[in-house]
Amino acid sequence: MSRLLPLLIVLALTSNQLRANDSQVLSRIAFGSCAKETKPQPIWNSIVKTKPQMFLFIGDNIYGDTEDMAVLKKKWSMLGAVPGFKKLRQTCPILATWDDHDYGANDAGVEYKKKRESQKIFLDFFNEPADSPRRTREGIYDAKLFGPKDKRIQIILLDTRYFRSKLIKRKGKGTHALGDRGPYAVNNDKTTTLLGDAQWVWLEEQLKVPAQLRIIASSIQVIPDEHWWEKWGNFPHERERLFKLIQKTNANGVVFISGDRHSAEISRTGSRTGYPIYDITSSSLNQPQDWHNELNRHRVGVKYVDINFGTIEIDWSQPDPPVSFHVRDGNGHNALLVRETLSNLQPKK
Repeated sequence: MSRLLPLLIVLALTSNQLRANDSQVLSRIAFGSCAKETKPQPIWNSIVKTKPQMFLFIGDNIYGDTEDMAVLKKKWSMLGAVPGFKKLRQTCPILATWDDHDYGANDAGVEYKKKRESQKIFLDFFNEPADSPRRTREGIYDAKLFGPKDKRIQIILLDTRYFRSKLIKRKGKGTHALGDRGPYAVNNDKTTTLLGDAQWVWLEEQLKVPAQLRIIASSIQVIPDEHWWEKWGNFPHERERLFKLIQKTNANGVVFISGDRHSAEISRTGSRTGYPIYDITSSSLNQPQDWHNELNRHRVGVKYVDINFGTIEIDWSQPDPPVSFHVRDGNGHNALLVRETLSNLQPKK
């Protein structure tokens, strides 16, 4: 009986946690990426003022860029000591995934030698429970459900680093004056991967879980495909697999959020999945970009290059809930805004 007791306690805690999540209706979710730990971070105060019920930290949460785990820990500690970030932690839960710099090396993927050690440090910093699946499997991908059945939001955190095949270099430098920037070419080798086999299997199961809205955090952009920096379009067969999987599972309400770019924009693709798919890119929290002219035929509106964070807001009081996608400036004011109704984010019958 004593051997069963710890297991029963874990099951009870898990059950209570699920019931608590079921009763928590999310109507305002904030998110952001790219926070240089050695630079001031006043934007956290503006994020707190928007009163988010949850914050999604979606990559480059620090700039670790090292194989020395003592250095990596120190940089995470620097973020943890920022007063505004400490206040955010007291305000709402934080869910997180990583990008290249907090993973450990610029533009790194499967080849990064310290990924297992980095994963533990990452999970420790974000207080991941000891019994979490993220503690025992390779990669930090995860998913959570919030709200009752008729107001349920699924949050999916992808890991675009741990399994990602090596990038290939582009030939030529492009024409910067025309917005043709970036070092990486399209890789059409279908043996390469972005998510890895295990994560793909897991993602398919997640997309079958009932939910009204699915916020999928990808550290790199999903929809834009004309620039030459990191993006899902570097591996077009993987991006096509992603859209086909959404179709196959008949997953409704999919919205992507992304970071990485040190600029913000809202992108939209057509009816490839049966309804419009958005990619809301929010970056950077404290490192503005200095150029505007980057091509993106999917962009809705303009590109925003000053410091920013994002919010997604849902008005559940309406018969057909409006869903608002915001990019907010350093003071919390709207810089970019697109609205959709929840009914328009469903596959057409």
